[in-house]
Amino acid sequence: MPLRHAVLASLLDGEYSGYQLAKAFDVGVANFWHALPQQLYAELTKLEKEGLISGREVVQEARPNKRLFRVTDAGLAELENFAAAVSKPSFIRDDLLVKVQAVDRIGTAPVIEQLEERASAAEARIELFSNLLRRTRGDVDEEEFLRRGERIGPYLTCLRGLAFERDHRTWCLRTAAVLRERRATHAQR
Repeated sequence: MPLRHAVLASLLDGEYSGYQLAKAFDVGVANFWHALPQQLYAELTKLEKEGLISGREVVQEARPNKRLFRVTDAGLAELENFAAAVSKPSFIRDDLLVKVQAVDRIGTAPVIEQLEERASAAEARIELFSNLLRRTRGDVDEEEFLRRGERIGPYLTCLRGLAFERDHRTWCLRTAAVLRERRATHAQR
């Protein structure tokens, strides 16, 4: 999936500056698409040149002017075409998994440490996603929100991010425990 579609989908809720888009990516989109702020700014420029988004200048006092972007009808049509195209299966590409794959022939201490760091990072993201989900649905319970909420796409992707982070945390902690136990067992021999 090109970055363009993730940017277009992020702009569906209204106008955003590049800075606001980067913040939105950090919170809501990062669970399925990672992009650096520089990549987002470059993509906004391309999308505007192609007419898929439009930008307008906002004059600010005591601050630099900013540009706000919104999806055009052509951008919405681009998203429609993207949604209609067959999606390729997803796959995992993670350097930590390569390290775990090789753990029988390398030292385990740094791998265990990295697994625990990942588990800790996953815990922080679990809290972030849980808070975001609660804020999004407000006082409405989840099932009611999913039945009647005005815009559930971001909520559903956030649910997927939450499930991923929970599973990732569990796997990291279990793997670290297995490696620690095996290291202790082998040290006794």
